[in-house]
Amino acid sequence: MPAVYNIGMKKRVLAIIVISAVAIAVIYCSGIVAGRTYTAEHFGIETVLSGNDFNSNGTDDSTDILLGARQDAENMPSYDSAYYDTGYPPENIGVCTDLVWRAFRNAGYSLRDMVDSDIAAHPDHYPNITVSDSNIDFRRVINLHHFFASYAIQLTTDINDIEAWQPGDIVIFGNDSHIGIVSDRRDRQGVPYLIHNDGGVKREADYLLHRTPTAHYRFDGSLLPDSIIAAWH
Repeated sequence: MPAVYNIGMKKRVLAIIVISAVAIAVIYCSGIVAGRTYTAEHFGIETVLSGNDFNSNGTDDSTDILLGARQDAENMPSYDSAYYDTGYPPENIGVCTDLVWRAFRNAGYSLRDMVDSDIAAHPDHYPNITVSDSNIDFRRVINLHHFFASYAIQLTTDINDIEAWQPGDIVIFGNDSHIGIVSDRRDRQGVPYLIHNDGGVKREADYLLHRTPTAHYRFDGSLLPDSIIAAWH
């Protein structure tokens, strides 16, 4: 091989290495790396905290709901929608709605009792129920949807409006087929992860990009009447 050609090849290889190194440095310095998770701060988004601390533990309700949802996700309960005479399944068993009431339990709320009270006081809120059953009503997405539609703040379902999605928000999908809690972790586009239980391995994931949300709520306990609000016991 001629010496001139050999030198030219070495220069080209060196140039490719340098360009690649610069590109990698730019990507990492910008913080936009595939597979990495981000926080609201990275995108200049202010995290909205609840003004309530219902269980007086020093943590606001939204954060408590977020952490309760994450705890259930990390516990990885087996996906099983079996009926239980006690109403509550064991901690190692659950479906998407079980993650939600457990998240609310972490904030000191009994979602089961609140749903039951609303069904009794306002049966018109639940046209799907012909005979109420306290053991299962709070474990059905459609009933949680009716409850949050009555007492929570309704928000956008546009995932491109990334500032509108805050940790602890409730998201419902499809024809009341799935429900989850918004995470404080985001993807590289700023879209938040969802904490949920669909029986899969990843229960805190970039779910909002793969399934269109049909409802988005933010719970504010101060909006509930005394006749509906209930503490966990």
